[in-house]
Amino acid sequence: MNFKKGDLVSRISHNHDVIFKIVDFDGGLVKLNGVNLRLSADADVNDLVIVSDTKNDDEQIIERNMKELDIDRDNYFYLPGKILHIDGDDDYLNRCMNFYKNMGIKANGLTLKEIDITSNIYDLVKEYRPDIVVITGHDAYYSKKKDKNNIDNYQNSLNFVSAVKEVRRYEKSQDKLIVIAGACQSDYEELIKAGANFASSPKRINIHALDPAIIASSVALSDKNQSIDLIKLIEKTKYGSDGIGGIITNGTMYVGYPR
Repeated sequence: MNFKKGDLVSRISHNHDVIFKIVDFDGGLVKLNGVNLRLSADADVNDLVIVSDTKNDDEQIIERNMKELDIDRDNYFYLPGKILHIDGDDDYLNRCMNFYKNMGIKANGLTLKEIDITSNIYDLVKEYRPDIVVITGHDAYYSKKKDKNNIDNYQNSLNFVSAVKEVRRYEKSQDKLIVIAGACQSDYEELIKAGANFASSPKRINIHALDPAIIASSVALSDKNQSIDLIKLIEKTKYGSDGIGGIITNGTMYVGYPR
């Protein structure tokens, strides 16, 4: 079968567990990015089949999160935190920006290749002055190397870690600037040590395309003077604490009176 960039495929050897989009060709290998999961992979062309069913669950996720908003707007007004979302995937970024819009949150989004985020993020944070920074895209843990503590065994974790350190060079306090970082199978421990408030992936599993946006939105819509229920927040994501973890963090939303 002749494949082309943009085709949606699954892998025979993995029992068609993930739907991918073809992004490039490298000899006999095909470069793949997950459609709903922030995962990168390589595959032999003979291991692929075309997939036609591409429905995502974005609408259900948006609806569920909107229902969870429990804000009495009769007497008070609310100013959610501002988000700067840097994403290595343009399709994912658009989906996350739509999520923020539906949640009523002000967000600026930019697409940058993961390798380019570190060299740009300091100036971007300085320009946009967000309350929350999301650093995400694609990643993968090369499990065949059998050493999850070696950051060189990850596709983009080092890029994410370096970017988090640049944000912390701008603002050291994890209370003043919230950082959410990582993608599928990322080096969770190194991201937390670098200064991320929330990161993926404790069990080196895949995360959903909207998981970083779910965390960011929940922080943006939580009272600035109250600590977030960490376990309840993480349980909102696709795979819970296996996919994303973090530290107890205050919200970033100001509450005013009268409306």
